[in-house]
Amino acid sequence: MVLVLLIFGLAALFIGAELLVRGASRLAVTLGLSPLVVGLTVVAYGTSAPEFVVSVQSTLAGQPDVALANVIGSNIFNVLVILGISAVIIPLRVSQQILQADVPLMVALSIVLMGFSIDGRLGRLDGAFLTAGLLIYTVWVVNKGRKVPAGISSEVQAAFRVDPQTGMTGQALRNGSFIIAGLGCLILGSHWFVESAITMARYLGVSELVIGLTIVAAGTSLPEVATSITAALRGERDIAVANVIGSNLFNMMGVVGTCSLLAADGVAVSETAFRLDFPVMIAAAVACLPIFFTGHVIARWEGGVFVAYYVAYIGYLILSATASEWTRTFGTAMLGFVVPLTVITLATGVFRAVLRRNHAQLE
Repeated sequence: MVLVLLIFGLAALFIGAELLVRGASRLAVTLGLSPLVVGLTVVAYGTSAPEFVVSVQSTLAGQPDVALANVIGSNIFNVLVILGISAVIIPLRVSQQILQADVPLMVALSIVLMGFSIDGRLGRLDGAFLTAGLLIYTVWVVNKGRKVPAGISSEVQAAFRVDPQTGMTGQALRNGSFIIAGLGCLILGSHWFVESAITMARYLGVSELVIGLTIVAAGTSLPEVATSITAALRGERDIAVANVIGSNLFNMMGVVGTCSLLAADGVAVSETAFRLDFPVMIAAAVACLPIFFTGHVIARWEGGVFVAYYVAYIGYLILSATASEWTRTFGTAMLGFVVPLTVITLATGVFRAVLRRNHAQLE
């Protein structure tokens, strides 16, 4: 029965997010927002709704480990798996705005969040700072997006199936019903999913932190998976990349901020999360900088590297949870060989990109 509830919870989360994103995206597009803004805000926030609901309910239920681990795990999953798979399907071109503003902000916020956690707890003051940051960021993105040429592109209309001949009132009612139905499915699905995941964790003897970093994080990231892959296949590369970056920003500011405000004693940060999972999340964010810099494109091989690193990360979590004797050997191999090799490869790519750019400027 627990497994059935887990599956039903995932299905309800996926359906709810799909309805929410469909309704909210169509409303945003009819207002003339650019695809990049739609991806960074409406689509990203909508697909992050499962993380928000699951984390808030976990916090109120006295499970702060699940709430925080859900955010950290989702951010790692979003970058390494969703961007990775999307790039493997079709190389993703990254816009100048994401490269110059949003990715550096994601890196900075990841570091700031770890800094807030140095005392082992995220308090209400931290939550207020993060929530205020989300409001400021949203206003900035929307205002910047309104500077694009007026009108809605035919590509965006097709991607979100917006009929320009349908009246504004009719569209508002239809999309409003999608949003309400989506929120209802998200609330119900998150309740089923969290309860079943925690029960399974206790039954199997696995820590709630590991369950939050893996099953819960991957499950609540399913809407991002579907949205980014679909956008990549349709050629909406701005939306595919912006969805991931925007979701990560919302998770850190909106989800963690709200949970920190709601929790009476704040959100506790375990030593494992601080020493391992926060650094992995920061590393995944930092890894985007050189990859995005080299020609503003995430190549297929780079996407493959992202996915391979996520598999390695999950493998390490499983070995650690089972107290395997291979844990130390695996960690040594990653830190001593695989990670340095990847850093050298990416640094070489950046160096070559700089040389090509300087050579082009001289010509």
